[in-house]
Amino acid sequence: MSYILALDQGTTSTRAALVDRQGKIVAMEQEELPQIFPQPGWVEHDPMAIWNSQLSTLRKVVDTSGVDMLAIQGIGIANQRETAVVWNRHSGKPVYNAIVWQDRRTASFCDNLKTQGYAELIQAKTGLVIDAYFSATKINWILDHVDGARKAAEAGDLLFGTVDTWLLYNLTDGGIHATDYSNASRTMLYNIIDLAWDPELLNTFKIPASLLPDVRPSSGEFGALSKKILGREMPILGIAGDQQAALFGQQCVQPGMAKNTYGTGCFMLMNTGPKPITSKSGLLSTIAWGIDGSITYALEGSVFIAGAAVQWLRDGIGIIQTAEETQQMAESLDGNEDVYFVPALSGLGTPHWDMQARGMLIGLTQGTTREHIVRATLEAIAFQTYEVLEAMEDDGHLKLKELRVDGGAAENDFLMQFQADLLGVSVVRPEYTESTVLGAAFLAGYASGLWTMESLQEAWGVERIFNPKLGQEKRDSLCYNWKRAVERAKGWKNTA
Repeated sequence: MSYILALDQGTTSTRAALVDRQGKIVAMEQEELPQIFPQPGWVEHDPMAIWNSQLSTLRKVVDTSGVDMLAIQGIGIANQRETAVVWNRHSGKPVYNAIVWQDRRTASFCDNLKTQGYAELIQAKTGLVIDAYFSATKINWILDHVDGARKAAEAGDLLFGTVDTWLLYNLTDGGIHATDYSNASRTMLYNIIDLAWDPELLNTFKIPASLLPDVRPSSGEFGALSKKILGREMPILGIAGDQQAALFGQQCVQPGMAKNTYGTGCFMLMNTGPKPITSKSGLLSTIAWGIDGSITYALEGSVFIAGAAVQWLRDGIGIIQTAEETQQMAESLDGNEDVYFVPALSGLGTPHWDMQARGMLIGLTQGTTREHIVRATLEAIAFQTYEVLEAMEDDGHLKLKELRVDGGAAENDFLMQFQADLLGVSVVRPEYTESTVLGAAFLAGYASGLWTMESLQEAWGVERIFNPKLGQEKRDSLCYNWKRAVERAKGWKNTA
């Protein structure tokens, strides 16, 4: 047997898995990643905790699986995107915590850029909207707010990386400072047309080019795992941002195919082929992957809070003990009784891009129970996805035939059925909802020759299809009320 070791470093947890030649996950280890909230709207991770959790799960999955290390053909990496890490080139030590993609501290900086007229330029070069979500303003903040950081950066002593780059640097014992096309395209510094770091954008954000990693194809050579880690070297052969990895893991390899990942956030990506499409409806144009000397692009809708809302129900306000119980609680009600939750805990993403929006529960009465709040939270995840699809259809680029789904919350049957009802199309859940892990493995395995494109498609299988059951009138009523609720949540932070 031959295997690929897949690493999946996410926002709330870190995983490592072994995937066999049939595309089956034969072993997996997972650890939760602590979240740091220094101020309202700020979200950080300890970069060393990111690295140590990945190192721990990597070693555990190899040790407990009993797989011969000589049978592991290579390593693939998928990662939380946009999160920014800056570290010292000489010591390898971070100069500050990782600023997470959800972090809103640079919202006013982004507003100033919009006021100065940069929106059109940045969208044309990067495919992105100006938002604190992306890496560029986070790097700028670190350089301006950490003592000595800007001076060190200008002297060439600092390195920047998204989480894949930080892991790669440590996996190779400081030997490789690189990223792939998909992650580079999420920084707001990379020109997705020219396929290069953009000097004009670097100047705009006051970021020295010496900080930036080499950009490589998503499936290909990224150096070798240090012998110190497992006792032998292994080639690192694939890297992609988690959502692009999931798109590849779902085998959405033809233009027009789409998937939605229900993780910490919710991310719908549609393969648009060899050319980027500029959205007029708040979608992002991004690089899906670079393989075999060619680039594949995607349209993306980004929802900031999805599974994180369920985690908030558990850890923040304590009305559930486990995520699994939410399905039964939601199904215990005949309807939502006009209770809506807008989970704008980190602002609103596609199609609103309102960094000042905040979370809101509305429609509460004396008869409202925790079951109503739980149901409203699950429904909110589906409503946000509905808005993303509506934006895609408004752009005229897609009439969806089916939606392939993955991520932890895709296991929730209530949510998946409600999603099919809202969209009016079939929702297809694969055998493995860990599509991010599979995508990382598939990219590395393709580079190693373990799989061909044809055999990868054969490895993907369906577990269940959810077909829509809701009538159009009821669907329209639900969506109308949702939009009313969203309008009330917008711009809250600016309200006196």
